Amino acid sequence: LVQIFAYEKDNYFELEVIDINVVPTGEESSQFIGQFILLKNVTSFKERDVAKTNFIGTVSHELKTPIASIRMGIQLLENKRIGTLNEEQKDLLEGIADDTERLLKITGELLDIGQVESGTIQMKLNPAAIGPIIDYALLANRSMLDQKQIHIALELEEDLPMVFIDNEKTAWVLTNLVSNAIRYSDEGGTISLAVKRIGARVLLRVEDQGQGIPVQYLAKIFDRYFRVPGSTKGGTGLGLSISKEFIESMGGEIDVQSVFGTGSIFFVYLPIASLKQST
Repeated sequence: LVQIFAYEKDNYFELEVIDINVVPTGEESSQFIGQFILLKNVTSFKERDVAKTNFIGTVSHELKTPIASIRMGIQLLENKRIGTLNEEQKDLLEGIADDTERLLKITGELLDIGQVESGTIQMKLNPAAIGPIIDYALLANRSMLDQKQIHIALELEEDLPMVFIDNEKTAWVLTNLVSNAIRYSDEGGTISLAVKRIGARVLLRVEDQGQGIPVQYLAKIFDRYFRVPGSTKGGTGLGLSISKEFIESMGGEIDVQSVFGTGSIFFVYLPIASLKQST
């Protein structure tokens, strides 16, 4: 981003440099005559982003205390010395416990997003199996999948090695990619999710049959605030940029291929845990 002080405040612009080529009269080949510099004002997005980051940080910290109190209450109720619960009460308590853990995970994810946007990413790298991460991403998107009646075609290679990753952040990235694929897919469509080993890395491949991305925008799809012009889908243009920062901070890589009118394929490469890291 380019920062310019104007109108008594800092303004932020997205810079794009376009080459200008012309074909002189009577000639066949074009000649480079200069460049056109395009500045797109993204100040409003930046201001909203800062406000959102502050809000996320505040809300996340405020939520942690009551969630911890709920967990303590659940533990007390589960203690038989406090009293005996009937089966119906046990089922209700189990549901409350599950929802509390889900809230705790969401709160952690909000804090992670705040770290990325403030430039203070903290990674907890450990050996992890990829299967539970896929299960989490699909469960998190289950209601959207059911609502649009979208089928998941899952292809999981056998005997996959452990990967050396931040478990929660990887789950966040995959959840985001699946969510995007759902949003851009037609009702009754299919999303393909494949996982396999390639050399010293494990590849996660998410493919949709949506509208795809015009070729001129592919290079910018991971930029902050960027949204494909004319898109009617919601979003701030931050999800893919955050995903890229998460994956690269783990030593991985994320990429995309797309054909406009056909669909998109996102590739996430994760490093395999070494024998030393796995023990």
